[in-house]
Amino acid sequence: MKRVLDTTIAGTTGYDPIRNGLIVAHHGISVEVLFAGDVREMVRVKRNSGHVVGDNVTVTGEVLIRLPRATELRRRDARGGIHLVAANLDVLGIVVAPLSPTGFIDRAIVTARTAHLAPFVVINKCDLAETAELIAYVSGIYAGSVPLFPLSATTRSGFAPLLEFLCTGRRGVFIGSTGVGKSSLLNALCPHIDLQVGNVGYRGMGCHTTTVSTLHTLTGGGELVDTPGFRDFGLVDISAQDLAAHFPGFENSAAATCRFRNCRHRSEPGCAIVTSVQQGCITPERYATYLEILDEIEADEEKNRDRGRRS
Repeated sequence: MKRVLDTTIAGTTGYDPIRNGLIVAHHGISVEVLFAGDVREMVRVKRNSGHVVGDNVTVTGEVLIRLPRATELRRRDARGGIHLVAANLDVLGIVVAPLSPTGFIDRAIVTARTAHLAPFVVINKCDLAETAELIAYVSGIYAGSVPLFPLSATTRSGFAPLLEFLCTGRRGVFIGSTGVGKSSLLNALCPHIDLQVGNVGYRGMGCHTTTVSTLHTLTGGGELVDTPGFRDFGLVDISAQDLAAHFPGFENSAAATCRFRNCRHRSEPGCAIVTSVQQGCITPERYATYLEILDEIEADEEKNRDRGRRS
């Protein structure tokens, strides 16, 4: 396989043709680029070059240039580090299973909508008896907000609706905490990739075995990105207004516009969400979850303002 260099390492000769490509795998210090005719080449990059799977690029001789992104998905880890997951996505699949962290779905939906991605939820491991309770819980909260796909990657059951949804030209990525079965899910959707599946360990969360981000094409159409698993999904660059606009469960109250355009749905006069809670259209539990995430965002905003005043 031919190797070329990133622009951060070498310059162009000025005589080589410009070729358009797509990054389909990231190996840390190199990326795999797919060109027309299913030609693939490895491109050396700096470890922190910022390139991700899904990036459209041009390669001229030994020069790789990233083209502008239509969308990008980022997350914040438990230590505050920000990670770019993938680029030029259309949909975000949120995979959950028994013992998934509390609040993961809400944060992921808000992140997706703010990034202009269409979120959907996959409830995996439906062959387990304990998943029935999770299906009822997730359906009760999110059925009116996002598409839901209960299935079992182990028994390969329940996949038809998900395949129909994905195989319409969409490029997506599955996110989920370690042990929810993302690798098994991808193996079922893309049998040719044969990802290694780790054993379930402490508290059933297991050890995710994927270490390289890769993009795969579905037989019926559409594309999926596989990324290393993670236990947390912190919000990145999400404002209080973003949360107020995109929090799942508030959609049915959207017709009743709040008096103030920048309403945070706390105690502002004429708040349609507060009224919906009082009328029983939004449950107190959902509203409490919203306020908990809002507190988190406002605390981060205050920290950023403090840093700005000190600088």
